Amino acid sequence: MTTIDHFNLRSFDLNLLVAFDALMSEGSVTKAARRLKIQQPAMSHSLSTLRILLQDELFIRVGQVMQPTARARSLAVPVRQALRQAQLALTGGPAFDPAIEERTFRIAMSPEIELLMMPDLTARLRRLAPGIKLLARVFPYEAVAPSLEDGRIDLAVGCTYSKTGRRSFEVLYESKVACCYNRDLHDLSGEVGLEAYLAAQHVVISQNESLQGCIKDALEIAGIELDIVMAAPGFMSVLDAARTSPVIATVPRRVAERYGALLGLAVSSVPVSLSLPPAAMVWASHADSDPAGSWMRQQVRECLASATVAGEGLGLQVA
Repeated sequence: MTTIDHFNLRSFDLNLLVAFDALMSEGSVTKAARRLKIQQPAMSHSLSTLRILLQDELFIRVGQVMQPTARARSLAVPVRQALRQAQLALTGGPAFDPAIEERTFRIAMSPEIELLMMPDLTARLRRLAPGIKLLARVFPYEAVAPSLEDGRIDLAVGCTYSKTGRRSFEVLYESKVACCYNRDLHDLSGEVGLEAYLAAQHVVISQNESLQGCIKDALEIAGIELDIVMAAPGFMSVLDAARTSPVIATVPRRVAERYGALLGLAVSSVPVSLSLPPAAMVWASHADSDPAGSWMRQQVRECLASATVAGEGLGLQVA
């Protein structure tokens, strides 16, 4: 068993760890003070004391947000774990009640998940957990793992994440694609055939420097080339381009059927088989014991399950 240096602990105000955790979660002295129900000067004093004791700035103001330093990020997870264990030890069980919890969850997500999940998850939390807030983040793939480990994000949901030894991983659903087009701008009726699909100009979603974007690998596997004239990072701009131009937007089927009709677009199956990675949820393994995190992951599962479009998996088409 590891020996605890009680002398050093006795000389350290453990309430400072609570203040540190609140600052990491909120990124603001004012918001952290409000969360802990103390005055802002008291929170500022705690931050000043932490800076002296730890010999690091810990948080640096960038615009309206206090950005954690490397030292603060390295402390985030162990401090959160220590506070959680202390809370469990004192209460004798999980101290999480969604109805009264006050917390901000930071979730990295792909544009598809943002459109499909965020509206429903927000409505669900307003009903079940009014004190819980959401901050959706867009992270490059290589930044997700370290951000989960140091606590900058609580969860990642998308189609590009994979399982590693230090992360928990769960497939949520298999990704399928559809195409959307404006009936008035195309000589098409109903389902888009292969010849028409290959002859058309296209718009797609892209989060990188590739014009083929998220379907680049799928197109290469299928052995086809498309005349892609525009790629954008957001689905609404891609769908709106299909509304205003004689192009076809190839997007995830759930996005097409949920938002295509709002823009007056026809929705058709894609006449070629495009294999895409499944949508998955990833979190740091050390968060498995966090009852709030477990609860939030269940809300994500249920929101995306309920977002399943009518007819998915039954071969139904909308055009």
